[in-house]
Amino acid sequence: MRKVVLFAHMSLDGFAGDVNGGLGFLTYDQELQQYADEVVKTVGAPLYGKSTYHLMEGYWPTVLNKPGADQHSLQHAKWVQDIPKVVFSTTLVTADWNNTTLVKDNVAEAVRKLKEEPGKDLVIFGSPGLAKSFMNLGLIDECKLTLHPVLLGNGISLFDGNMAKSPLKLLESKTLRSGVVTLHYEVVR
Repeated sequence: MRKVVLFAHMSLDGFAGDVNGGLGFLTYDQELQQYADEVVKTVGAPLYGKSTYHLMEGYWPTVLNKPGADQHSLQHAKWVQDIPKVVFSTTLVTADWNNTTLVKDNVAEAVRKLKEEPGKDLVIFGSPGLAKSFMNLGLIDECKLTLHPVLLGNGISLFDGNMAKSPLKLLESKTLRSGVVTLHYEVVR
């Protein structure tokens, strides 16, 4: 059975984005890129909330036609264009990006069916709102977090006081040269 995995970057004080959702605080270097590439290899379908879906849909297709785009970006743009994607939103009317399925209701049932399909894992990329909803519904099986050496003070919280208690078991951690710490947890049920 496939797992639902949350993959997210966060500041030391728990923010997945600045007050505008920006990621300028990330310490993104070649070593972190290699880690992210390894995570991408485990993905059978990315899962997005509405905002992250709009960001991805608005950016990655443009890379395919961008003069001077580097090889890594082109490969990732092709991958994200072709892979089956699932967006969860009660307000989105359509999801027209290539190979995208829109789930508007019965989220737990939709996720159960997706998990039963053959293939690689279902990975939430960022999407703090979706991550909180999934955590509260008991739908997340693992968390792969990158903890960045910065305190933002405020921003978009990845985890906050409105979440159900979820015990975690550390499966792996690694400190990168930049000071970023990768954390891989299993949700204990």
